Amino acid sequence: MTMYRVSPFMRHFALALGLGILCATLWLNLDAAGYYDFIEWRLADLHAPEFLPAGLTQWVAQSPALTPASLTSHGLMALFMFFVGKELWEAVVLERGALSGPQSLVPLGGVIGAALGGALIWIITGALIETAQEASFAIGWQVPMGSDVVLGYVLGRRVFGPNHPALHVLLLVTIACDFLGLLVLGLSYPSGGLFRLGWLALPLIASVGVWALYGRRQRLHASEAARRQGLMLWPYVLAGAISFIGVAAAGLPPALGLLPVIPAIPHAERSFGFFAEAENFLHDPLNRLAHLLVRPLALVLFLFGLTRGGIDLAAFAPTTFTTLAAFWVGKPLGFLLGCMIAAQITGRSLPQGIRLRELLLIALLLGVGFTVPVLALDTALPGGGMAEAARLGLALSLLAGAAALLLARATRR
Repeated sequence: MTMYRVSPFMRHFALALGLGILCATLWLNLDAAGYYDFIEWRLADLHAPEFLPAGLTQWVAQSPALTPASLTSHGLMALFMFFVGKELWEAVVLERGALSGPQSLVPLGGVIGAALGGALIWIITGALIETAQEASFAIGWQVPMGSDVVLGYVLGRRVFGPNHPALHVLLLVTIACDFLGLLVLGLSYPSGGLFRLGWLALPLIASVGVWALYGRRQRLHASEAARRQGLMLWPYVLAGAISFIGVAAAGLPPALGLLPVIPAIPHAERSFGFFAEAENFLHDPLNRLAHLLVRPLALVLFLFGLTRGGIDLAAFAPTTFTTLAAFWVGKPLGFLLGCMIAAQITGRSLPQGIRLRELLLIALLLGVGFTVPVLALDTALPGGGMAEAARLGLALSLLAGAAALLLARATRR
């Protein structure tokens, strides 16, 4: 399969995220009280009206105030996950999509292995060395399941080059790890009990409804007027808002709230690869929505880095070791074992252009994790010093990118 060049906006995303993290880290270490006052500044008090369903009332009660931190994590990051989810959906359903062929089975086996390996090493290491008073057995095992698409891409581009097949496999693996991590996190801590999952009927109704009324009008036998109506964006935006409410009311991470409507939005007929630059010339509703989000998402990632990326340099603790062990040992080993087992079970080989060297480098780059693991910290860990120590470990995990770059240069011949 021809590999199309990844759009340069991914580098802009990484720059915005990194700038936000740098600003937050400097602010936190120079004026901790001022930084925490800013991210917990009450922008508005949330009061649940009586007419809201019980699920939403409980969710609002758990977040009584709208703060910069909650607005970014629970609201704006849903736009980023929609943007990433669009790429994953196209990889599944479109011609020449990265997940449409049998060669994707081995990397997906590696995704499952990486998630299980990271969680297992987190549990073992935490049981051996954790000393935090608020810690309990296996607490926080969901944190290493996620990955980082943006930082992983930037580091992978340095390791493999701008248009190497391994870069596309790395994007596939990191995207899949992100969604798996958030989904497991939501199902592990279903606020309000499993019965609240019934609110997932709301995004289902919104998605089916918008597809029936607008999305299917893009079929070839539809009239020109119907096809034009299907190209309008506002019905899909409205369905996304309804879906977001349903996912939040169900107790799942609100960052996943826009994903259910993606299959209902008309898309292109062919995939050009993850975040391909060629997609800038496509005008289907799904790509148009993605194009509209490119510039706002740079601001969203900066705000995420600013409100969630502050690293306390004095927070080094056993949880930091636990985090690094999960990312540097558990995930790479789990990925390699998962790929081997998937290859044995399915009888498939590695994707074209991927050798053992590239597979090892991808495994090393999976040791980098920040964005989605940071989203998981508030739910999976009790907060305080334990969460700050884990955040420091996530920042130190970026050194895995340097190790991958050194290995790539040493094995280039």
